[in-house]
Amino acid sequence: MDCLDGYTFDDELAMEPLRELGFEVSLVSWRNTSVNWDDFEAVIIRTTWDYQKSPAEFLEVLRKIKASNARLENSLATVEWNLAKTYLQELEAKGVKIVPTIWAICDEISVTKSKFDDWKAFFKTGELIIKPIISATAEFTYRLSEFDVNLTEVFTNKPFMVQPFMPNVVSEGEYSLFYFGEDYSHIILKTPKTDDFRVQEEHGGNIQPVQPSAKLLDAAKKVLDCIKPLPLYSRVDFVRDENDDFCLMELELIEPALYFRMDKNSPIRFAKAIADLLN
Repeated sequence: MDCLDGYTFDDELAMEPLRELGFEVSLVSWRNTSVNWDDFEAVIIRTTWDYQKSPAEFLEVLRKIKASNARLENSLATVEWNLAKTYLQELEAKGVKIVPTIWAICDEISVTKSKFDDWKAFFKTGELIIKPIISATAEFTYRLSEFDVNLTEVFTNKPFMVQPFMPNVVSEGEYSLFYFGEDYSHIILKTPKTDDFRVQEEHGGNIQPVQPSAKLLDAAKKVLDCIKPLPLYSRVDFVRDENDDFCLMELELIEPALYFRMDKNSPIRFAKAIADLLN
């Protein structure tokens, strides 16, 4: 991004480990049109947290990087697949348990009071989550128990998804597991601030390191087993359901915060994973 004011990030923690491995490291905005991508050996996508506002433009920049001498990670094919959250349908078809979802991707489907009530009845829930299929940092994500007339305008000509609100997001939190290639690195638990449901730090969420259970690691492995080839980095987000099963919320392969500060050795692992790819 051109400006990261208001965001929490710690990618700089990986710079020194990369330099120790012999790399020169630069931070470049994807919107900088003067960049010559041939000047780089590799371009690692990181804090492009405005890409959802201009997805076509973002992909065009990535195509230029792919056409250059630089290696793009994660790859263009990975980003194209992961850009719209409909990738969750493919993972579900392969046996991954996801948060139950209704996909509203047709132009004729809009958010109306009648539809809203139908969705609540379908999920047998008192609260819904509605969000765009292409989104980041919880932008345009709504938790609602009653229909809001403004939703009709917000989601006009914008494909969206509808899910039941998962109470454990608030009572327990959302787990994020981090992988570099096939190797597990670390995990955090994200919890929202009081009277909120968004776990992102930009919205007041809290984070803490935790130890993963064998069941949680197995759930993450099942997700990553569906991805061939595995990308440089993956973040796998889960919430526990009422049956004590872990449901996949997101598989973040484009620009996930990697929370290096929560595990002192994670920046070293990340740098080594980059070096292994390039050597």
